[in-house]
Amino acid sequence: MDVAALKIEIDKIIKKNFSKEETLQSICDYLEKQISYYDWVGFYFKNGDKNELKLAQYTGEETEHTIIPFGKGICGQVAVSNENFVVQDVSEQDNYISCGWKVKSEIVIPIFVDGENIGQIDIDSHTANIFTNNDTILLEYICKEITTIL
Repeated sequence: MDVAALKIEIDKIIKKNFSKEETLQSICDYLEKQISYYDWVGFYFKNGDKNELKLAQYTGEETEHTIIPFGKGICGQVAVSNENFVVQDVSEQDNYISCGWKVKSEIVIPIFVDGENIGQIDIDSHTANIFTNNDTILLEYICKEITTIL
């Protein structure tokens, strides 16, 4: 993974002055296309004043998990912990919400605006033990950069 090259392309997407929704969708589509083991890429955001996340833009197989309560699953845990969560093997997680039988690993990185966790980027992979520090670096960068459009 060439993190520097991917960051440059992400910056180009953000600077195109699309709507927020178009920008987030373009990021999802780009990541899923460019990184072979990113099989599902999506954004979840806090649903108003409710203690739940609501699915926004994504690419990959459809999911029934359009609303996730805080604390439930990997995404819900990140909403509470405010920390990155990398799961190399989802079968080893007790509090995992399955999005499909093909998913073997997941990485979730929170998005902060003015110190508040407002959402996250969620990546599912059909390959176990696939995520590295480069994934974390890239996704943290994306979460920081998209705050300019949120």
